[in-house]
Amino acid sequence: MVDVSTMRAVAIREPGGPEVLVVEERPIPIPGDDEILVAVAAAGVNRPDVMQRKGQYPPPPGAPDIPGLEIAGVVAKTGPGATRFKEGDQVVALVSGGGYADFCIAQEGAALPLPQPLTLTEGAGVPEAAFTVWHNVFQRGSLRRGEWLLVHGGTSGIGTTAIQLGKAFGALVITTAGSDAKCDACKSLGADVAVNYKTEDFVEAVKTATGGRGADVILDIVGGDYLARNLDAAAEDGRVVQIATQLGPKTSIDLRRIMLKRVALMGSTLRSRPAAVKAELALAVQEAVWPVIGEGRYKPVIDKIFPLAEVIEAHQRIDSGEHIGKIILTMAP
Repeated sequence: MVDVSTMRAVAIREPGGPEVLVVEERPIPIPGDDEILVAVAAAGVNRPDVMQRKGQYPPPPGAPDIPGLEIAGVVAKTGPGATRFKEGDQVVALVSGGGYADFCIAQEGAALPLPQPLTLTEGAGVPEAAFTVWHNVFQRGSLRRGEWLLVHGGTSGIGTTAIQLGKAFGALVITTAGSDAKCDACKSLGADVAVNYKTEDFVEAVKTATGGRGADVILDIVGGDYLARNLDAAAEDGRVVQIATQLGPKTSIDLRRIMLKRVALMGSTLRSRPAAVKAELALAVQEAVWPVIGEGRYKPVIDKIFPLAEVIEAHQRIDSGEHIGKIILTMAP
């Protein structure tokens, strides 16, 4: 049982750079119906956290204003109706906010047992990427064995996960990254082709790699003018899945490219989806991805680990774009 009433948590004083983040005391939340209270061991740092810090991605109604969308830790208390876990269980969870804190509320359905043989620190780098990739590449994108998958941002947390899971399920993987060193990192994770987008045209590289066929599934975090180029890089009956818009949400495309190739263009976000949807996705991820982790064919790539007190430095790291894989906050004193 929790025997203290306050915890450390990260607050955003005002929209801005990493310097607006401050660690303060907050009341420990109380789990409600079908919720669990997790004593957080570690939390992932992700681009949506940066957008929230800048005032561009407010938490959905009912979610805490504390940033942090994925956690790993130990169940400290269960709310009414929560029966899947008991106090002391090690779990990972996708949450709508609140991860940058000593304690965090999670919907029981969006929590899963810590995948073995990962540590809690490693586990904190799994939920956001694994849920996102499984939903968008495999459920929505319907990636099949032998198809070509194009992953933009191959050294991001999403990218490193998509490369490994794509290969684990028999796809051929092309990825883009911003330096030769990052391309080498992508290849070390199994990418068949890695394209330095600063020195190469990824559309031409995709056509060359696929013998003119194009990519069957494209996972894009870039947006902006990448959409038109993705349509050029897509195979006939290809699927383009938009999950972020780092270059902006607006662009202009020739709709005939979609029509002539019969390309399916889709997008999604997970943060505001209903609890039942996240619970269904969680079970699918556990069934499909947890065995792959157990077999050693997918492991979260950890770039750097920061204590909670160094949350500003953690955000400076993600803002720099120099990271490869996940940035993790730990709650150890």
